[in-house]
Amino acid sequence: MEVLVPFSSDRPKSRLSGTLSSSERESLARAMLADVVEAIAATGESPRVLATEPVGVAIDTDAEVPVTVDERALTTAVNDAIADPTSTPNDPGDPRRSVAVVMADLALATPGALRQLFDADGDVVIAPGRGGGTNALVIRHPSFRVDYHGASYLDHLRIAADVGATVREIDSHRLATDIDESDDLAELLVHGDGRAATLLREAGFELDRSRGRVGVRRE
Repeated sequence: MEVLVPFSSDRPKSRLSGTLSSSERESLARAMLADVVEAIAATGESPRVLATEPVGVAIDTDAEVPVTVDERALTTAVNDAIADPTSTPNDPGDPRRSVAVVMADLALATPGALRQLFDADGDVVIAPGRGGGTNALVIRHPSFRVDYHGASYLDHLRIAADVGATVREIDSHRLATDIDESDDLAELLVHGDGRAATLLREAGFELDRSRGRVGVRRE
């Protein structure tokens, strides 16, 4: 299965600007991308980065990670990649083409969590994010297309119903947690052990439990 990983280098992680400098946000975004791609590769599936500009992805495997540069909006770029007429079905006995889309900021994703997503039955398999977003998809229905504007989880349920696609939802903390806000960094320090979590720790971040909830502070 081909797994698309959209990545935008334009003002990465701007909502973390109150916590991280511009260079730190860029480094974190690239570290999370590498963590996600490496977790996908560990499942035996084939990651392909869909980036807004050329980007190198170094992971701890011998496999080369292909990068397709597409400067267009996320929805347009992903839909064109899904509909790629040069692609062939994953299984010669099944005319359906399977393709997955996994966001580049799912730094808590593990091969096990991703395998649960990839192996689930359904024309469309959805891993919703917090706040109504869609963090990961598996698409097996030829007429299904994505729409990442606004509450995309609800939009994707509607689109699936419109084309007659069956839907399976994956309830996974690791796939539901995208690193967008300062509070999300605490999740990364608690549950992460990859490049992104290491980067935060090396930058002096630690857990802060002094206000009755878990947050982060800089040493």
